[in-house]
Formats: sequence, C-alpha cells, structure tokens
Amino acid sequence: MEKVYQKYPDDHEAAAFYALSLLTSEPDDDTTFANRKQAGAILEKLFAEEPDHPGIAHYLIHTYDKPQLAQLGLPAARRYAQIAPAAPHALHMPSHIFARLGLWQDDINSNLASIAATRKATEMNMGGEGHQFHAMDYLVYAYLQSGREADALKVIEEVKAMPPMKDMYGMGYDPRVYALVAFPARYALELHHWAEAAALTFVPDTDGGDAAITYWARAIGAARSGNVAQARADIEHIDAIHKTLLGQKKKNYAEAVDQDRKEAVAWLDHVEGRNDAAIAALRAIAEKEEASGDESDGGTPAREMIADMLLEMKRPEQALTEYQADLKFNPNRFNGVYGAAQAAEMAGQASEATEYYAVLVKSCEGSSSERPELEKAKQAVVAQK
Repeated sequence: MEKVYQKYPDDHEAAAFYALSLLTSEPDDDTTFANRKQAGAILEKLFAEEPDHPGIAHYLIHTYDKPQLAQLGLPAARRYAQIAPAAPHALHMPSHIFARLGLWQDDINSNLASIAATRKATEMNMGGEGHQFHAMDYLVYAYLQSGREADALKVIEEVKAMPPMKDMYGMGYDPRVYALVAFPARYALELHHWAEAAALTFVPDTDGGDAAITYWARAIGAARSGNVAQARADIEHIDAIHKTLLGQKKKNYAEAVDQDRKEAVAWLDHVEGRNDAAIAALRAIAEKEEASGDESDGGTPAREMIADMLLEMKRPEQALTEYQADLKFNPNRFNGVYGAAQAAEMAGQASEATEYYAVLVKSCEGSSSERPELEKAKQAVVAQK
C-alpha cells in the first residue's frame, strides 16, 4: 500500500487505504502509537480536502481511539454520523471517541441512532441485526456513567426478551450471549450492588471467555460482601477457564481471562488484609492499560480499583492521587469522580471535593437517578452556593 501511495500521491483512495494498512499492521501493545500518528497525518490532510468522505472520517476515528489521542478524533466523530446517517456502523463509531472523552450524552445519542438504523435495515431485509449489540454495549455503559440506571436496566431487559442471533459478521457466534453476560455484571458492579453481583447466574451456551465474566463479577461481589469462600471458588473457576483457553492456543482470550482472575484475587487479598499484594497486582494492570491505551472492556479501570481500595483503607490523600490519575484516562466516570470527591473531602480539601461533586452533577444532568452518591453531590453543590 505504501508503494501505491508513493506512486499515486494525488489518489485519495490510495492514501486512505495506506493509512488503514498502517492501523491494521500496528504492533501489539505499541506504546508509541507510531503507526497511528503516521496514519493520522495522512488522513488529516485528506479530511481537510474531503470532509464528506466516509472512509476518511471512519479511519480517523479508529486512529484516535486511544485516551492519549481521543481529543484529536472529535472533529471526525462529529462529522461521520452526518456523512452516512443511514449506516448503523457510521452512527455508532463516533461513540468510540465520545466514550473516551466522557461525553456521555453524545455517546448515548450516537448509539441510540445506530440501534434504530440497525433495526430499520433489518426490517428492510438488509441483515446485520447483530450489530446493535455492540451499540447497546456502549449505550449501557454511558447510561451508567450519567445517572440513567433505569435506562440501562431497560436495555438489559430488552436484550433478555430478544431472540437468539444466528451469527455476527460471519464469525459464527451469537452477540446476544455476550450482552446477556456482560450487561448485568457491569450494572451490578458499577452500582456497587455487591450481593447482586455475587448472585449472578450463568447464561446458557456461553463459551469460556464469556463465562469468565460472570465468575469475575461474582468473585468481586462475593469478596466485597464478605463471602470469602464463594470468592475463592469463583476464582478457581476463572483459573480453570484460563488454562483451557491456553490449551486451545487462544492467547488474547486467555490474557483477558487472566486479567479478570488477577482483579478478583486482588479484591480477595484486600478483604483478607493482603493490601500490598492487592495494590501491586492492580498497579501492574493499570500501568499496562494506560501505556497501551487499552479499554477496560466496559468495566472498572484497574487504577480506579486501586483508589477505591485506598479509600477503604482510610488513605484519602493517596486515593485522591490515584483517582486523579485515572480520570485523565477515563474522564467523567461516575465512580471515579465521586471517589475523587470523597477522597478530597476526607483529606480536608473541601473546595476540591465540591469541584468534583459539581462535575458529577453536570454529568448526570437531566437524569432521574436516585443514587445516594448523586444526592450527596447535589447537596454539596447547593451548600457551596
């Protein structure tokens, strides 16, 4: 592709596909983002000349889908949905940037439009109905960060009522199964409903990787609600799934499951007083997530978990430092912002606490949430006035 690009320097399609080839050949865990930056330089010039070119906007969003680069992707994200308003993927893709930047209402709007377009295409017998589950994944996450828990629950109930999907992009799996597993787990953990997380039931027909998500949520919920025996048992199941995936040479799935295991073990260690080991394990995960710009797969970032632990250990100054560091990578996360406010308050930094409470109130503007954390934030903001 580079040779074609060099031979035909005025051909925009050659340039766009060369940029795409740079993205798809990016080395694993590259912390320099060299390919992305090179692709971005090519695509930005094209975008200035052809702002209505759907491929260019699309590839720019993928290029900048890292927390360190996401702000650069905002113009393409704003433009892409306008270019192709009937294409479900074009309507969803901007939410990759919106989610990275904590722009929850934009994220919600993007995915609601994508889901509606998917269903319209399905009614027209155009296929692709499985695509809506990826949009729903982002939608549930955005709802939970913006105080719209009831809306998140409606999506979960909607998925439960939907029929199985035969296939997704010809890859031979049912995307609804992942949704049935991941959405309830995320809901329980984000809302700190530890007993509910510990009691999660298993979804039929799940493969090993998806089943590990349920065990992971159960183990954390059990540990955080004091059921050490259950936490240990669930961790053993995660370990068994990890070994099976290694035996099947499914490296990427095995690594994701192993991270689930390490996080669950960290919470068990914390509950049993092995705090140094717990924090060290989570710190290693956090540093990897941040260096490579990895997503936490819609779950709680590892650094935020460290901050939560430090807060429980009555070390608010250290907790605040960790929350602040995490919010640079995961801005406007409900638990991260509220945790930072709590930590600042406990550390005697009242004005800084109020600033964080105000951020939380703004993120949840227009919601009907009854979460006690949000009510406390509202009271703190009113008291400051």
